[in-house]
Amino acid sequence: MAKALPRSEIRFLLNNERVALSDVSPDETLLDYLRLRRNLRGTKEGCAEGDCGACTVLVGRLLAGRLVYESVNACIRFLGSLDATHVVTVEHLKGADGKLHPVQQAMVDFHGSQCGFCTPGFVMSLYALWMREPNPSDAEIEKALQGNLCRCTGYEAIVRSARAISGYGKVSNDPLLGERNAVIGQLTAMRDGARVEIGAGKHRFIVPATADDFARVLEAEPNATVVAGSTDVGLWVTKHMRDISPVVFIGGIEDLKSVAETDGVITLGAGVTYTEAFDVLANRIPALGSLIDRIGGQQVRNMGTIGGNIANGSPIGDTPPPLIALGATLTLRRGDSRRTIALEDYFIAYGKQDRAPGEFVEAVHVPVPKEGTHFAVYKISKRRDEDITSTLGAFYLEVSNGTVTSIRIAYGGMAATPKRARSVEAALLGKSWNEATIEAALDAFAADFSPLTDMRATAEYRALAARNLLVRFHAETTGTKAPIQISRAA
Repeated sequence: MAKALPRSEIRFLLNNERVALSDVSPDETLLDYLRLRRNLRGTKEGCAEGDCGACTVLVGRLLAGRLVYESVNACIRFLGSLDATHVVTVEHLKGADGKLHPVQQAMVDFHGSQCGFCTPGFVMSLYALWMREPNPSDAEIEKALQGNLCRCTGYEAIVRSARAISGYGKVSNDPLLGERNAVIGQLTAMRDGARVEIGAGKHRFIVPATADDFARVLEAEPNATVVAGSTDVGLWVTKHMRDISPVVFIGGIEDLKSVAETDGVITLGAGVTYTEAFDVLANRIPALGSLIDRIGGQQVRNMGTIGGNIANGSPIGDTPPPLIALGATLTLRRGDSRRTIALEDYFIAYGKQDRAPGEFVEAVHVPVPKEGTHFAVYKISKRRDEDITSTLGAFYLEVSNGTVTSIRIAYGGMAATPKRARSVEAALLGKSWNEATIEAALDAFAADFSPLTDMRATAEYRALAARNLLVRFHAETTGTKAPIQISRAA
């Protein structure tokens, strides 16, 4: 088959309309397109950083032949990333008889809205949940609404609405389900295997067709901004007004979305989102499942990728410390050449990673803890849900006959990069795993970390919290009956 020629337009479905656009800026957001170009103003701008959920829409995409709809933040989702997707806004909702949709009617009857500004976002998040689970538990409802903030109604009325939706209609009668086969056909036709190139000079963007195509693009454009989920880069535009051109959008590259386990090592492609990784990680490494549930809201987890969280090199990224503690490795690729390095060696200094021009993170390899070992992750933040980390500690431990035979401790938010606590590890290795050993090791933290004070925490708080997390880990691994953490049952 002949190779498809590049095309100069993106194609997607907007509600029930086919859209083809060639006049798209690399930094144009879906929210701006909907409100300013299409006059679809049910989608609101609240925070412009993916935090409040007022801009929530659904994006449907083909994944391994299935059509999957997910809630996303339109305020930080770039228009150029939507090739071969189905965007659904609140204006597209309707009941089977043309009246209010069951989600909307439940919100009306259970008084889930006051000022109404945030209501369309809540409706879309609940719609995504309802299609996945028509009779959700309270825990599932709360998880689905982590990324939606309401300033005036309070959440109880909204939760009551969520419980009642299926009393107003069945998912099987939902118009979006009835359209599914037609949408699959249209999206399949849009996936023509062609690279998309729009714009000229520096002010342009590229959507590679495959991972191999991406490798060629980045070799030719080593200074391009690579965007997977845009949960970080989106804020570069909306908050910092940064010029990100030229841009390479990789979120739709299916061969970067593989998830596999071989010989006790889970391999995640760089494009795998938190949502896509959740099932395998939560099942095989439960502590990572609990952590993912606290990364942003559902919309952020549907967009953000573990590969992007690593590649950005942020000192407060949530996934690098636990992956370092587990001994994870990275596959880095430039063109057709690949190399594998330890994840901890990838981070060199603040804003500097071991990645050559034109090279990208292709996959991360995560060893599953062996039976009988201990692994835990603790995230400290001002808000429990949907908040940026103040400090995060991750611990991997092997004990034989009461003696520490292997220990790996890594922290985020304590240094310019995610970092091992090597002095603390040295103070523990070969010692008895008891309170006296822990107490003696606490002074070693000062040799490993000199945290900073910022808006999230003071240096003193971070230093004390980091020490206390080691104390907590010891308590949890020695069978304490103290209520270390109280969690709501699902």
